[in-house]
Amino acid sequence: MGKRSRAKKEGDRPVPKPVIPRAAPNWPLLAVGAVGILLTSYLAWTAFNGAHVKGCSVGGGCDVVLSSRWATLLGIPTAFWGMLTYLTLAVTALMPRAESRWKLGWLVAMFGWVYSVYLTTVSLTILQAACPYCLTSLTLMTASLALVTYQRPATIQGFSWGRWLKFSLPPALAVILMLHLNYIGVLGQAPAEEDPAARALASYLTDHGAKFYGAYWCPHCQQQKEIFGLSAKRLPYIECSPGGQRSPQAAECSEAKIMNYPTWVINGNRLEEVMTLQRLSEVTGFHLPNAN
Repeated sequence: MGKRSRAKKEGDRPVPKPVIPRAAPNWPLLAVGAVGILLTSYLAWTAFNGAHVKGCSVGGGCDVVLSSRWATLLGIPTAFWGMLTYLTLAVTALMPRAESRWKLGWLVAMFGWVYSVYLTTVSLTILQAACPYCLTSLTLMTASLALVTYQRPATIQGFSWGRWLKFSLPPALAVILMLHLNYIGVLGQAPAEEDPAARALASYLTDHGAKFYGAYWCPHCQQQKEIFGLSAKRLPYIECSPGGQRSPQAAECSEAKIMNYPTWVINGNRLEEVMTLQRLSEVTGFHLPNAN
């Protein structure tokens, strides 16, 4: 075989692709994301279950913020979206390619930071209240953005902060502006918010062992819940007819000898009536300003 034919055969062989080294996990970003997940998961859990947030006094700054219209986004607790953001950052920290990891991580951290700044500005100016949980989340988002900014790989070819900011920042600000216009009712219907008085009373009833027995098909029970509005989910409600109107009564209701709906049991007293917020505050001894 001649040199020319041998060289031709060697040239036909596929050239091996260069091996791109797998980057080690971004442990600092993963740690910040994990803390953020714990914080927002707790707030999301309390929101979904109508539970009381620890260290959040009734009528305090935290209570005002968490009962405002800004506490939800698209009908879902804002804390849940925050949890998804921190989860995305944590997953991003484990991506194998450094450049892709940085780009996605920076975009997520930047939007999370801009939205956190917006919510903090709203709480301090419009609501005139401060929530330690929200301020902690802002701190974590700031740390995330500062961290990924500092960690930008030098291997990104042709990178320019000017072009990068023109590409990423305007869409984020546009989304925040649209959300703000929706929150204040200019763009679409503004999200509903809890009445602070109803929220405070519902949390007080639950924390002090009161019980509200009822049935889903009972119109008077529905009327009682409507009095509390969005805060009805926080009531110590016990469903006595889970199987329907003609099904056996729930064991807990049978043991309590519940005969009529709704029935309130407060401080050992049994009250079989629909009660206003004012009436319930009088029965419990809870000071409720501006009660209905």
